[in-house]
Amino acid sequence: MPRPRKSLIAVEDTPYYHVVSRCVRRSFLCGIDQNTGKNFEHRRAWIEQRIRLLASLFAIDICAYAVMSNHLHIVVKLEPKQASDWSTEDVLLRWTSLHKGTLLVQRYLAGSPVNAAELDTVHSCVEVYRQRLTCLSWFMKCLNEPIARRANQEDGCTGHFWEARFKSQALLTEEALLSCMAYVDLNPVRADTAETPESSDYTSIKERLTPTFDLKKAIAEQTLQGNMQHFCHTLKPLLPFEGAQVDQLQRGILFNLSDYLQLLDYTGRAIRPKKRGAIAGQLPPILQRLNLSQQDWLTRATQFEKHYTTLFGRRAHRDTA
Repeated sequence: MPRPRKSLIAVEDTPYYHVVSRCVRRSFLCGIDQNTGKNFEHRRAWIEQRIRLLASLFAIDICAYAVMSNHLHIVVKLEPKQASDWSTEDVLLRWTSLHKGTLLVQRYLAGSPVNAAELDTVHSCVEVYRQRLTCLSWFMKCLNEPIARRANQEDGCTGHFWEARFKSQALLTEEALLSCMAYVDLNPVRADTAETPESSDYTSIKERLTPTFDLKKAIAEQTLQGNMQHFCHTLKPLLPFEGAQVDQLQRGILFNLSDYLQLLDYTGRAIRPKKRGAIAGQLPPILQRLNLSQQDWLTRATQFEKHYTTLFGRRAHRDTA
């Protein structure tokens, strides 16, 4: 029996999570249907657009993502502190970019007069919306449901598009985060749909290296309310690499981007040696700092889902021993 989502996601343990959603029966509903020959690759752009737009509305940062032909991967960082700093109007504008909100909320945003009791009700709604805008389950609901409706409308059919619910893994350590990100960014290379990470369409690594995201086009194509225009000039970037830890609070990923790119290149060669040459003879320095051997790294970066379930990291092994 599946465990309750609240037992799998706890920000006090770790803010980092790996999320996977698969198309029903793992069919190529976002790729080329081998039976009919129909091409649905354009749906991958829908998903990528919505991931980036939702990250700008939610208190959730995107570390990595890969939108494949029959599934998607996202590595997220939950940031509830961001939402606690939002004003009443900010929360309402974010929520009503996705949903209409109650009639009272709509009146409040329109500037209509409200009495004290109605204002209290608005504030109660705000706290509910604020909590939802920090919630990974609501993030995935707002991602998957509109994509499913749009695809079904395009196909002229009804029924499920995604499997029952998304799966999540808690990433408890730095090496867990790093290996999971590499696993996600190298998914197209492993699937033999891209020669290199930088040529992998609909992935975070390509967007980091050659940004092409068109915000206005994304808003026009997605089913968002007009309030999204309020955030047009503040699209949240992917969570940045900030290098080695220093004596101050860091919000980004505690590795250098150059080291990470070297690591991806090394791992990509190991995955497909006949395509890109021999495995690099020397491990990148970042693995030495994490005390990971060559074999440990390759196992984690290429077989992440196979070997690990809901928790991954040294603390998980210690706590469940």
